[in-house]
Amino acid sequence: MKRIPILEVGGVLLSTDILTEYFCCDLSACGGACCIEGDAGAPVTLDEVAELESCTDAVWPLLSAQAQSVVERQGVAYTDAEGELVTSIVGGKDCVFTYYDNIEEIGNQQCCLCALEKVCREGHTRFMKPISCALYPIREKRFGGGLVGLNLHRWTVCEAAFKRGRELQLPVYRFLEGPLKRRFGEAWYAELEEVAQLI
Repeated sequence: MKRIPILEVGGVLLSTDILTEYFCCDLSACGGACCIEGDAGAPVTLDEVAELESCTDAVWPLLSAQAQSVVERQGVAYTDAEGELVTSIVGGKDCVFTYYDNIEEIGNQQCCLCALEKVCREGHTRFMKPISCALYPIREKRFGGGLVGLNLHRWTVCEAAFKRGRELQLPVYRFLEGPLKRRFGEAWYAELEEVAQLI
């Protein structure tokens, strides 16, 4: 397996492929599969669980009956087999906050979308989505002593996104500028940009 070099930027460790690899979500190719594939929900913090709970009423009409049942039974999050706090899922894979809608911009194709993001964009809530979702395909790992590491996750459902990113010459860190600033701040992102110019 190829070993990816690690950099340190503002106290955060990151794999260099975050700066050198390209990425741009392509809903027309994947249909939002990241919300419904896998065997666990999205990683969340305790603070985010509180935010998810506060958004429940706003998203409730968008959720499937099965998702509503899961939320009523076990709440918006649970601890997975690896001991990580994650969003609740339906049928062993679908995030409970998934809803389906047609996207006019991509030929009126039906896609899996995030109910949390929809109600936030409509001004009903202030919480967009868990930062782990917003940062994808970057995965955050927290170590002892407050140390944080960022790695690029490669998943077959995102092959089209990597391809589209290469076509657009859009690096992962630029595609995720907003979420990275949300997580680490403007000053940290500015330092990241400086480091990227040296790679």
